[in-house]
Amino acid sequence: MKFDIDVEYARPVGSAKSFGDVTVDVHDDHVAVAELGRPPDNYFDVELISSLADAYEWAGAQAGARAVVLCSAGKHFCAGADFTGRSGRARPLGTGTGTGTGAGDLYAQAARLFRAPLPVVAAVQGAAVGGGLGLACSADFRVASPAARFAANFARLGLHQGFGLSVTLPAIVGQQHANLMLYTGRRVTGDQAARLGLADLLTDPAELRTAARELAAELAAAAPLAVRAIRATQRAGLAERVSAAMAAELTAQERLRRTADFAEGVRASAERRPPRFQGR
Repeated sequence: MKFDIDVEYARPVGSAKSFGDVTVDVHDDHVAVAELGRPPDNYFDVELISSLADAYEWAGAQAGARAVVLCSAGKHFCAGADFTGRSGRARPLGTGTGTGTGAGDLYAQAARLFRAPLPVVAAVQGAAVGGGLGLACSADFRVASPAARFAANFARLGLHQGFGLSVTLPAIVGQQHANLMLYTGRRVTGDQAARLGLADLLTDPAELRTAARELAAELAAAAPLAVRAIRATQRAGLAERVSAAMAAELTAQERLRRTADFAEGVRASAERRPPRFQGR
């Protein structure tokens, strides 16, 4: 799909800033491009999500910014949390709160994403898995290619879903489709995501960022005060519902992380084999 705005001529206007592994740059089409810089998988931790929330808030305070494109360097949009520490970039996600590395700390920062003042278009390449799917679902819109894959793989790890997916995924794809994804942990291709409404636009992999930029530029070309007001109405109470859901998700996750099934799920994922769950 092509829009009337040609992003080839949208240049940076000098408003650029780095927040940890997140860079954000405001262009002259009023689009701020925020990029996660932990290739190839862009595993997140508390620090990365906090940096992204900082980037969103900074962009919202720039007079020239009216919409945000969320994109990632490397092969995958976001592979979620790194439970094994194999990535060497993200801190393994611990339990509890107050440590700076626990799931509770992560969700406190994730809640800030839902309070961001500008509409967000996520450009999803490769995998959006687990919490990475939650990150994609925090955006207003998602652009993907047929090569993309989406998975709420928590049940395949012996874990409860998180990152507010209890709220966001059913709102996007409907309760039954969300249940199927959550109960099975199955992968959804880009084509399937488009049919479900999980991807709002489907484009060739080489055109992914261009298509996301075009959609964001179309949002930015509308009256900015009206867009903010409409968005506030459409997303009214969302941050609060997500925060409440994350509290319940965290309780279930903390219980399940102590099970043998969770240990087996993480081990099987690291060894790239089917898990052998025992229900204990």
